[in-house]
Amino acid sequence: MDTWMRFKSNDGGIVFGRVEGGYLHEYESLERPVPTGAVLSSRALTPLAPCAPGKIVALWNNYHALAAKLDKPVPAHPLFLLKPAGSVIGSGEPIQRPPGYAGKIVYEGELGIVIGRRCRNASLEEAADAIFGYTPVNDVTAADLLNENPHFPQWCRAKGFDTFCCIGPAIVSGFDWRPARLVTMLDGVERQNYPLADMVFSPAEQVSMISQDLTLEPGDVIACGTSVGVGSIRDGAMVSITIDGIGTLSNTLSAAGRTDAAGQSGTAATAGVV
Repeated sequence: MDTWMRFKSNDGGIVFGRVEGGYLHEYESLERPVPTGAVLSSRALTPLAPCAPGKIVALWNNYHALAAKLDKPVPAHPLFLLKPAGSVIGSGEPIQRPPGYAGKIVYEGELGIVIGRRCRNASLEEAADAIFGYTPVNDVTAADLLNENPHFPQWCRAKGFDTFCCIGPAIVSGFDWRPARLVTMLDGVERQNYPLADMVFSPAEQVSMISQDLTLEPGDVIACGTSVGVGSIRDGAMVSITIDGIGTLSNTLSAAGRTDAAGQSGTAATAGVV
């Protein structure tokens, strides 16, 4: 398995590459993973979200346990919505409460699939080959907005605010998701602990079936949906999502108009990589 991260350098540039032993071995890009020969100390860099997706495809009702709890039928095709690129933040960055919104904000710990090559109408084999790697995702939701208008469920608005898609801290390629579990902690208290193998659609099936509907581009992320244990976050609370073999994604909810400077520390983001 290889661990990949994305950083901001001291001159303001963005570098991407494979992390090993505290050093970044720089590659040209996720789309073109060719080594440049540069080796940089990660301590001198500021961690960012490990990719910059053009879109995030977020699934709903993709775990058997959650479908059973909600008394919903298992879908025949992935049920999804799109989150905008501007909603993405990395580990350690604050989730911002939307101005004027005092309602419930919800965490959803999820496995994220990172696309490595353009993918359209892909077979299962082609879809598996198009997966660059995996990363933790927190699909944040302003829950009270979902049904604010009884005539139109506002999935994209409720989930599309800036900072409402936490990704990282790293992408791991060659990761075997089948035996892994996802654990979500809220201020140190376990809230989710579920097996990724309970997914309705496997990652390759998701990529293949979604690619029949829309073109997936390098860097795009598919958030595989969540299972039981979703809950609300109060202002100032930290949500940490861990997938053994990948790392821990941690973000704190800040009140509207405020930034938690401690939450932007690069140290916590780097320390979450395993």
